[in-house]
Amino acid sequence: MLQACLNGGWKKDNHIAVPLTVAELVRDASSVRAAGGDELHIHIRASDGAETLEPDAVRQTLEAVRAAVADMPIGVGTGAWIAPGGRARHDDIRGWTVIPDYASVNLNEDDAPDVIALLTGMGVGVEAGLWSTDDARRFVDEIDFDTCLRVLVEMPDVDGVEAMAEAAAVISMLEEAGCALPVLLHGQGQSVWPCVAMAWERGLSTRIGFEDTFQLPDGSLAPDNAALVEAAKALKVV
Repeated sequence: MLQACLNGGWKKDNHIAVPLTVAELVRDASSVRAAGGDELHIHIRASDGAETLEPDAVRQTLEAVRAAVADMPIGVGTGAWIAPGGRARHDDIRGWTVIPDYASVNLNEDDAPDVIALLTGMGVGVEAGLWSTDDARRFVDEIDFDTCLRVLVEMPDVDGVEAMAEAAAVISMLEEAGCALPVLLHGQGQSVWPCVAMAWERGLSTRIGFEDTFQLPDGSLAPDNAALVEAAKALKVV
């Protein structure tokens, strides 16, 4: 499975084509679907472009994107940095009247178990985000695997060799713990393309999009999210 991560926390000064408005997210959702993307990961934006989990913004975005790409599951980010921040954002999540298919939760955030429980109780699938072996240990020790949809093995912007070694260690820890959840492996910055290749080689899911990189495998600037999806598909050996 190839997930398209359309925007993350970036803005137009980072890349003019980063989708922020509902209309732009609908446009990119349609274009990455046509390019071969299977699922979506979106960071919902308020009218000023800031990340938000506010119920009406979530509703408007999900309804519009689903109308355009009805066959694509849609996930959202729930990072603790999103205003009002920390546990204060739980009230926004509780207030959702339209829910995403899934949401990512970072295991390096203090309230991760509570956010997982909150989402699960609302019928939202959980993507457990593991950025390191420390996160993997916490996941194994504290989280009921059955409450999650999949595990995201998320490598930071580090050298590709280092990222792949850490990813392999995280995956080994999950296997040793008997975790049979699907794994989506991806990187950021310089670790993006090595992680995409590693995911395909191991038969795992992966993701690509402006949240993770603005560059194509040859180092050139990608014009849009669809170009990144096409490049990731081209790396997959059938």
